[in-house]
Amino acid sequence: MRCTDNAVNQPLTRAQLRLQKRRRRQRRNALLASCLFCLLLAVGSMLYYFIFRSHEISFEDPYDINHEIYGVLNLPSMTSGRAEPFTADLCVTADDVNFDGISLSYAEAGALMDLSEHKVLFASNIHERLYPASLTKIMTALIALKYGNLDDVITVDEIALDIDPESSVAYLEYGDQYTLRQLIYGLLIASGNDAGNAIAYHVGGSIENFVSMMNSEAYAIGATNTHFTNAHGLQDESHYTTPYDIYLMFREAMQYDVFADAINQQVYVVTYTAADGEQYERTWTSTSHYFTGEAVPPENITVFGGKTGTTDEAGACLSLLSKDVYGNSYFSVIMDAQTKDDLYEEMNELLSIINKK
Repeated sequence: MRCTDNAVNQPLTRAQLRLQKRRRRQRRNALLASCLFCLLLAVGSMLYYFIFRSHEISFEDPYDINHEIYGVLNLPSMTSGRAEPFTADLCVTADDVNFDGISLSYAEAGALMDLSEHKVLFASNIHERLYPASLTKIMTALIALKYGNLDDVITVDEIALDIDPESSVAYLEYGDQYTLRQLIYGLLIASGNDAGNAIAYHVGGSIENFVSMMNSEAYAIGATNTHFTNAHGLQDESHYTTPYDIYLMFREAMQYDVFADAINQQVYVVTYTAADGEQYERTWTSTSHYFTGEAVPPENITVFGGKTGTTDEAGACLSLLSKDVYGNSYFSVIMDAQTKDDLYEEMNELLSIINKK
């Protein structure tokens, strides 16, 4: 019997051919899936590295103050490896500072500071809470300059005029129109309480909100012994500050050109629109005796400008910016002098230190 291989050489049936094609297709799909997975894995690894790991540069000490890039010693203000203190540009003292032969005889408190050297030259009761009278208007001007629009036109209304008629005013009348810039000049030169109210209502939306802004700003600049209840300084037992806090306010306000210009004016002529629509001029004259000629500073001292304040309870008050013959600047303040004559006598005592230091 001859053995044949007919079963091997026999043609495949249709069912077997379909099965064979399906298996080849499955193997091809599996290979493609494997290649795609490997490709995605490679792409994912690259993305992970470049997006995340590439930022993880190895810092031996990323917070090292001496690091040439991430440290702070390369900054111009750094000299000792420590951050410059908050008070670096301030005149600071916690106690009284004496100067030979100088004392206050008629005032409750006062100070003289060398702004160029950031040094307190004299201080008496510098942190004592006292009534500021119109020294308040330094802060009123600061808030207006910081948060107001100087070109806004303000119409004088009954709120602005709701003040003691015997107090210091800029002679605003109902219906008058001034810009905020003009009212700041009236506030600082004529010491107008009416200007203070008009500014407060316009900038703050209400007197109460403006006063809240004043207190917040005082706290923000470090004037923590200060509390205001109005924008002009008329007497209130809860309205107080200190000579040192006045310095802080004055220093902040001097950063604005309008403030620096206003306190330097002896006479200022303003053009405004009255309620009848016509334009008129009004003249505001400085309340400082140094500008009116009633007081003369010591030799070689130039009074640049300042702010006065007087009430029965606050006494006579004065803050000044002065300069010596070399152009160095000094801040001085007297609070609660018995009379205006006493005030300027005491202020000249302080200013005389400049020539003796």
